[in-house]
Amino acid sequence: MKKVIILGGSGNGMIAASILYKKQDVEIIGFLNDVIPVGDYIGKFTKIKVVGKTEDLPKFLEDPQVSVFIAIIGYLKERYFYNKIQALNIPRSQLMSIIDNTAIIPEGFCKVGEGVLFAPLSQLSTDTTVSDNCQLLPNSFLGHDSYMDEFSHLATNSVIGANCHIGKAVHIGSNATLREKIRVGDFSFVGAGSMVLEDVPENAIVVGNPAKILRYKEQ
Repeated sequence: MKKVIILGGSGNGMIAASILYKKQDVEIIGFLNDVIPVGDYIGKFTKIKVVGKTEDLPKFLEDPQVSVFIAIIGYLKERYFYNKIQALNIPRSQLMSIIDNTAIIPEGFCKVGEGVLFAPLSQLSTDTTVSDNCQLLPNSFLGHDSYMDEFSHLATNSVIGANCHIGKAVHIGSNATLREKIRVGDFSFVGAGSMVLEDVPENAIVVGNPAKILRYKEQ
């Protein structure tokens, strides 16, 4: 029986939990959350206990049978959470990947890292690379020869064209579309429904159709 701790909360954390609940060989220990008090529960219907805070993770990982799934997105604070997670020095061997059985992953034609989430009906094309701790939410699509750097996220129904490069800790919003050969800089944020026709600089927030820079995030 595999044991997993989920770092985060509702939303992506519960999506991950719902996929794990369908697997016979996985036990969810609980959530680590820095806002909700230890002993409280996350979830409206199926409830999962908060068993600690982020700082408690090393204690849980002392057990080599325990893995962690990192559900944190950090909307508009991607750099902060990226640095916070990097500081935990989580062994790569203890990252839990969560892949729904309806996800489409062309085995042998792509490269997938550790600690990833593939939600229902998410899809990779051929010759794609998905780095560690990336998340693809339902119906998201990564076009052929495209690359997702670590901790990047594709929200529901987002579409990434061919030969794109998504930088680290980038968030692509729901229903957003990137044309082919687009590069999105590290820690950038693409708003929901945006149509991205030009490269996105690092740390930028872009929105609209066509997408324009709204502002840059505070460092």
